[in-house]
Amino acid sequence: MTCHNRRDKTVAALSALRRQRGLPTGSALSVHLVDAGSGDGTAQAVAERFPEVELVGVGPDVFWGEGMRLASRSSRRAGMPDWDRQLWLNDDVELADDALAQLLETSAQVGPDAIVVGPLHSSDGTRTTYSGRRRTLPRWHPRGHTLELVDPAGRPEPCDTCNGNVVLVPRAVHDRLGDIDGRFKHSMGDFDYGLRARRAGIPIYVASRYVGACDTNPLLSGSREPGIGPREALRRVLSQRELPPRQWWAYCRRHLWPWAPLLMIAPYVKTVLLAIRRPARSQK
Repeated sequence: MTCHNRRDKTVAALSALRRQRGLPTGSALSVHLVDAGSGDGTAQAVAERFPEVELVGVGPDVFWGEGMRLASRSSRRAGMPDWDRQLWLNDDVELADDALAQLLETSAQVGPDAIVVGPLHSSDGTRTTYSGRRRTLPRWHPRGHTLELVDPAGRPEPCDTCNGNVVLVPRAVHDRLGDIDGRFKHSMGDFDYGLRARRAGIPIYVASRYVGACDTNPLLSGSREPGIGPREALRRVLSQRELPPRQWWAYCRRHLWPWAPLLMIAPYVKTVLLAIRRPARSQK
């Protein structure tokens, strides 16, 4: 896990993790959290309420992808030589009490060499927010909408890549792929990991039932915020929090060829055009 300035959500996520039930006899869980310079007391709250969590503090310039790599490295140094699975967990996810049991059950169904994704719904239970993704346009783009892949019949669904909010990675997969690619400091690292897995012949499955709740960011935020103007919108979309050009180009070149040059510029052009059009709409 990695976190930054979301104390209440982080505490809720860890509380839900602590409540897990139905795990196989003899299961052991160690939690490794990287706190990226939180100024809201997150680290203190975690240290006080969850002394079993290994907490590593880094600077606020460490984003999700880098934080998850540091947490993974920390977990492997922690002295559990017989670990068999690694769980990626976002700090704003509140797991269902049987979430890990569901993921392990799915893993038993699909085999020990497959990645298992835990689908999540909004806090009001009305829609899927994060899950697996299929490799079909227009769902290539990391900022697109997630798919509804939950099967009431109880069958895990294959997919091509995934959001990194709840992901169970077997040790055999980690030994082949390693951690999230270091070039992706924040976003795109989870999508890249899934696509690299599929290219290596590693299957990815979505669990058949929701494993918890996690809300998406507000739709009109960041570069999409109304009224900020095209220059500010472009600055935001180029920033580390959205689509920094070098990282986006690395992603496009690796996974979107031969359309990489066109898809590379598309989100920046779209962002500017939308920012130009918004003021005209707001006057109507």
